[in-house]
Amino acid sequence: QVQLVESGGGLVQAGGSLRLSCAASGGTFSSYAMGWFRQAPGKEREFVVVISWSGGRTYYVDSVKGRFTISRDNAKNTVYLQMNSLKPEDTAVYYCAAAPTYYRRNYKLNEIDYWGQGTQVTVSS
Repeated sequence: QVQLVESGGGLVQAGGSLRLSCAASGGTFSSYAMGWFRQAPGKEREFVVVISWSGGRTYYVDSVKGRFTISRDNAKNTVYLQMNSLKPEDTAVYYCAAAPTYYRRNYKLNEIDYWGQGTQVTVSS
C-alpha cells in the first residue's frame, strides 16, 4: 500500500509559478510510474503528465507542454511538478498518482493504483 501526500498548492496570479510536491510512503516508490492529474470544478479528472520509474521518460498533455515540468527523486520518494506561466484555466485540484506501468500517452483513471488527496491550485486573472 502506497500513501501519497501532495503539497505546494495555492493562489497565484496568471503568469506566475508554483511547485507541487508529492511524498510517497509505504511502498516501493521507484517501481512506479508517477503522474499528476487535475480536476476543475464541474469537470472530470484529467491526466496532466507522467514520469517513468527511472525519471528518464516523460509525457505531457498538450495543454501544459513547455510550461510544466515533472521530475522525481527516488532517494526522497518524492515527485515534483514545476508549473510556470500559469493560466486561469490551470485552476483545479491537482492529484498525485502512482501507476504500475509507464505509457507514453494519456492515462485512464483505472490505470492508476494509488491517489493522493489532492492540492488546490488557483490562478487568478
